[in-house]
Amino acid sequence: MREQNTRSGQSGQPRQGFEDSEGLRALLNRLHSTGRGAWRDDPEAAALMRHAAQKYAALAKKHGLDPWEAATAAFDAMRNPSVREAADPWAMVTHAVRITCVSEERGQGLLCSTSRARRPNYSVFHDAERFSDRENLLTDYHPAFQTPPPDAAYDDEPEAEPGPSSTGEETTSIASAVEDTIALFTLLGWPASTARAGIEYVCTRLAESSSRSSAFEALRRDYHARVLLGITGPSWLALLRTVLGHPDPDLTHTSAGRGVLLRLLIGEPLRVLLSDDALLAEVVLSAPGHTGRRRD
Repeated sequence: MREQNTRSGQSGQPRQGFEDSEGLRALLNRLHSTGRGAWRDDPEAAALMRHAAQKYAALAKKHGLDPWEAATAAFDAMRNPSVREAADPWAMVTHAVRITCVSEERGQGLLCSTSRARRPNYSVFHDAERFSDRENLLTDYHPAFQTPPPDAAYDDEPEAEPGPSSTGEETTSIASAVEDTIALFTLLGWPASTARAGIEYVCTRLAESSSRSSAFEALRRDYHARVLLGITGPSWLALLRTVLGHPDPDLTHTSAGRGVLLRLLIGEPLRVLLSDDALLAEVVLSAPGHTGRRRD
């Protein structure tokens, strides 16, 4: 028997010749030269596959796969001429197995084939998830599911002009208050896109709630929305306190208890809000990225 097939490792177990790169190269060259049926009938090839299953078992487990799935990926790699000609055949096999395991895991998450999951234009997406997995429906607040109002040029019938006491004037007042609130946050250091997305979502949930206090409590626990909007916990709480008002019952009839949105709706102009030092400090210190944010 050849010397490389009888060497023993530190554990005392007999070491196979293919466990080092040169031994693997020699075995792969022999199997390649033998031709058709060599992998099926050669006992050393069977031992190589058992060794590959053991060698990559931890890698397979990390990606939720069976060890023999990793061994199959190793088998596919070993049949390529590039592995036989590589400076380190085992390194090439390990690299190929790792890529296959990652692609298998991504394919299961994306509900697509492994070959498609290998492509960068598919692998960048997050794993598929059910709408029912979330406490709050994604369609309620994610911009991708919002439909903009139709352009006036495509309206079938012209809208009737609202009278002085109609709901159109009330809607305009609410829309103006929301825009002024967004402008306030933007002027005081909040990114425009973050301020708009966060405030519009708060207003949407407020319209669905029975009161400002119930809306505040529901939004305070809305972790998924906060993560999707990209707002940290302290900034999210500060935004809720500023827009909806502080939840403390003792502050109900104060400026802090009313909140910016209500103060604008009852007639306070934006310039008055900009003179409220406590309000300005709350918004500025809670701006995302502000290094001097206070702890809550």
